[in-house]
Amino acid sequence: MDIIGNLAFGFGVALSFENLLFALIGALIGTAIGVLPGIGPVATISLLLPITFGQPATTAIIMLAGIYYGAQYGGSTTSILLNLPGEISSVVTTLEGYKMARNGRAGAALAISALGSFFAGSVATLVVAGSGPLLTQVALSFGPADYFSLMLLGLIISAVLAQGSVVKAIAMVGLGVALGLVGTDVQTGQQRFTFGIPELSDGVSFVALAMGLFGIAEIILNLERPEARSVLKTKVGSLWLTREEWKRATPSVLRGTALGSVLGILPGGGASLSAFGAYMLERKVSKGRHLFGTGAIEGVAGPEAANNAAAQTSFIPLLTLGIPSNAVMALMVGALIIQGIQPGPRMVEAQPDLFWGLIASMWIGNAMLLVINLPMIGMWVKLLQVPYKFLYPAILVFCAIGSYSTNNNVFDVYSTAIFAVVGYMFSKLKLEPAPLLIGFVLGPMMEEHLRRAMLLSRGDPMVFLERPISATMLAIGAIALAAMLMPNLRKGKEAAMAG
Repeated sequence: MDIIGNLAFGFGVALSFENLLFALIGALIGTAIGVLPGIGPVATISLLLPITFGQPATTAIIMLAGIYYGAQYGGSTTSILLNLPGEISSVVTTLEGYKMARNGRAGAALAISALGSFFAGSVATLVVAGSGPLLTQVALSFGPADYFSLMLLGLIISAVLAQGSVVKAIAMVGLGVALGLVGTDVQTGQQRFTFGIPELSDGVSFVALAMGLFGIAEIILNLERPEARSVLKTKVGSLWLTREEWKRATPSVLRGTALGSVLGILPGGGASLSAFGAYMLERKVSKGRHLFGTGAIEGVAGPEAANNAAAQTSFIPLLTLGIPSNAVMALMVGALIIQGIQPGPRMVEAQPDLFWGLIASMWIGNAMLLVINLPMIGMWVKLLQVPYKFLYPAILVFCAIGSYSTNNNVFDVYSTAIFAVVGYMFSKLKLEPAPLLIGFVLGPMMEEHLRRAMLLSRGDPMVFLERPISATMLAIGAIALAAMLMPNLRKGKEAAMAG
């Protein structure tokens, strides 16, 4: 079957009533959490993992994917109208978007944000559809040593690209790998790091870890901050762009789409890195660069296109290699494993309905988001009037029910609470939890491939250097790590992350 035939099959799957309904639910939830400051897609997806248990795998992943790219759309609304980024990748949009709103061009900023996001999302989905099967064929030629080195490279790059200290990020990756190895050894049947606690014999609960570190810890941190709400004083105005604005915004959307499509694939990349990168690119190359700081439309068009393109292409390493490129993708891996599906190169053949159904649902989801966001702007702004004091207790109750329902075990609720306290402490110590989650997911897979490689090579560690693919991956990882430990490059990265 060719790509067109596969996409037709995918649309057949995605257009079923159940999958359409859950794509819409995902898009609506994503937009809502994009609008609400402090509740990002990682926290939301971690909180909603228990809901996916009762759903077919394809339906569950379609909904979670809708939340992820829906948050990129929703975050721009409050960034432009209220100077209040609802999502990390939308921080850049506030720089020019809010100034456009104050200049009476809020409608134009919202329109180019939504249209640029739709275009970038559609193009990036084509990239996923085209490159997915090709990469899968390449991945099938990988041996255990190649997979181990690829996963190690993914962990190194996720640590290198994490915010803050590289040493702290590497420590978090190591802690994540260690937590992933808790439980019963598959080969020997021996229990490891369980400390005599029977409930840990199956390993640390992925749902408890994700919910605690990201969901509840984020709520505790938000309760510390004063509840600052701005009232919308500027009128949205016309959503139509002038001919001059179209001329200036179109090249920015194209550049943002290209940059986001590439950066989304990188481990540790994703939407926020792409948005920052696109903004810096537009400041240097766009025709309206002299207008930056006063409300340049290029500063909205480029980053918004980039973060949506990256949100879609970050699925490529997940679907083809089974390797998460960021924290959200690590949650997706967890959701698939919970459903009994091992993501990787054989998924295209073993679960074609999931692979092609998800890709087709991205187009449908992007079209839904265009309709949800532009005509319903007033409704999303009103959502900000919901007091957090009502919102957070409801989320906490939902968390407790969700973590209990996964195994009908109170131990999981206690685990969630412990990880919430740990996540809060991580935040205070400026330790980013995303590398820990990626390490937790990849750790057991790395161990399995390491053991296979050593078994096939009769215990010869040189196998990792003798295979060209493996040696290349290790060399790239070593260069990336060495480069980030250099003072000048480290300062450059910190400046870029600070925006």
